[in-house]
Order: sequence, then structure tokens, then C-alpha cells
Amino acid sequence: MKVKFFTEGGENIGIGHITRCLSLCQAFEEINGQCQFVIRGNKELCKILENREIKFLDWINELDTFEKEISYSDIIVIDSYLADLKNYEIVCKSRKKTLFIDDFNRLPYPCGVILNGSIGVEEEFYSKRKGVCYLVSTKYIPLRKPFWEVGEKKINESIKSVLITFGGEDNQNMTLKVLEILENKYNELEKFVVIGSLSKNREKLRNLASQKIRLFENLDAEGMKNLMLKADIAISAGGQTTYELARVGTPSILIAVSENQLQNCLGWHQAKFAKYSGWWSDSKTMDNLLNYFKEMNDLKIREKMSLIGRKLVDGQGARRVVRKILGGD
Repeated sequence: MKVKFFTEGGENIGIGHITRCLSLCQAFEEINGQCQFVIRGNKELCKILENREIKFLDWINELDTFEKEISYSDIIVIDSYLADLKNYEIVCKSRKKTLFIDDFNRLPYPCGVILNGSIGVEEEFYSKRKGVCYLVSTKYIPLRKPFWEVGEKKINESIKSVLITFGGEDNQNMTLKVLEILENKYNELEKFVVIGSLSKNREKLRNLASQKIRLFENLDAEGMKNLMLKADIAISAGGQTTYELARVGTPSILIAVSENQLQNCLGWHQAKFAKYSGWWSDSKTMDNLLNYFKEMNDLKIREKMSLIGRKLVDGQGARRVVRKILGGD
């Protein structure tokens, strides 16, 4: 069974699409699927996909090349904010098994399985179309393999450590901004700082490393999971990482750094797993962060947040999606 993924990543896009596709690939590989990736973006992304087969092409605009690439595959997966309806129409004409990942009801997809695992989204979000199957809710959110099985998280009496993570690029330099504020207000805390693979601020952050500020670069999924288990709370952007945090049960404060994260941030805030501090450039965002930080020092509040996250995300989304594509329950 050959599965081909078409997606995008890199500068100004991030790595969230790649991470989701990798999660699904791992579920296909569990049943002997062979994965290939066709990516529009930065070749640095090879590291994330390890030794899997990758091509870097502008598959969105080069339609003739795209049509050739979908041949000789049993299943086609597209995860894109940029692909045109024409790309999907080409796939639907020649492939019977297709999966299209969607976060915003972006297009009237002509066929296949539509996956939207976003928090707070319900099936009513989509107008039903003949020949289209909708997989909606966090039940179907695909997570990387180390997050499929996660041990119980210990919730400490008070906050002694915090995880700071703002994705692969961190174009808004939020890691440094948050770190400086926490150093000023909570110097005694241990801070786990994740430096993204495409970060432009790594040298500045490296200069701040100390016994209390621990930096982590080129972290794999297992390493990320272990940090989430260890940290008492997390301060994060509002992307794919929020679902991993929920799976582990790490109470979180979220800052939106791109418009496509707003739905996640508000959804998690309303679900009461996380606190939404605000848009990255708003004047009150950092004040909100400090207020939430103080509030979350309450053990009972963090226990409740952790329980909600784990209840909403059980880590089995990728396996469920693959079973649906293959015709199972």
C-alpha cells in the first residue's frame, strides 16, 4: 500500500502540516504502508521526516507535474492552506482513496475523507456533500507516535518549571520575549526553552543558557513528550503543539502568533484546558500571561486543566483516521 502526502512547510508556513502528515504516515506504516512526501517548501524539513522518501516540488502550481506525481499511489493525502480547488479535482478524477486535511472549511472538496481535528469544531461546520466523509473533532487529531501512549502526568503542588515553545520558526521572537519576562518575575523557576528548527534567534537564546534556563534544539517527538511531562505548565503558540500538550495533560498558556491559530487558542480557552493570553502584538498579552501564571499556581486549577486536556485528546486520532480511510470503523 503506497501512500503519498502532498503538503507545505518552511519559512512563513512553519512545520505543522509536516508534523500532521508524519503522524498519519506513522499510522499507515504500522500496517505496512509505504509513505512518500511531496513538499512545497524548505529542504531543512528533511530532518523532521527522517529517512522517508521526499521530493521538493511546487506541486500546487505545476499541475502537470502534480498529476504525474499522484500516479502509482493507492492513497493520496493533501494538507495545505494554499492548494487550489483544481488540485483536489485532479486527485478525485483518478484516485478512489483520498484524505484532505482542512482547518477552516476552506474549499468545497469534491470527494474523499475530510479531516478536521480542531478543538471546538462540530460536523455542522460543513455543508454535507455527496461522496464526501467528514471526520471532525479532537477524536481524530493525528499526533506523532510517541504521543499515542503517554503515562500519567504528575501535578506538583506549585509551579517550579515551565516549558516555552513557539514552533519551528518563531518569527515574532516570542520565545525571547516570554523568557525575559519570566526571568524578571520568576527568576527562581526552571525554564525549558525549545528552539525551533527554523528559528532565526537561536544565537541570542544560546547566550542566555544557564542552570535555570535549559535550551533544547532539534528535539524529536519523544524528547518533546518528556519535556511536557516534566514541566508544570507550558507557554506555547497556538498550533499543532497544543494538541500534544493536551494529550500529555500539561496546563498551558497560549499566545496566537498567526491568524490560523486563533481558532485553536479560543477553542482551548473555552474548553478550559488552556488560558488564551492574546494576540502576540497586543499590549495586554504579556500582562494577561503573568496574571494567568499567578492563577495557575493553584494546584486544583492545574489538576482540572490537565484532566480536561487528556480527556479531549487520547492520542489515537491517526489510527482512527487510517481505519476510516481503509473502510473500517
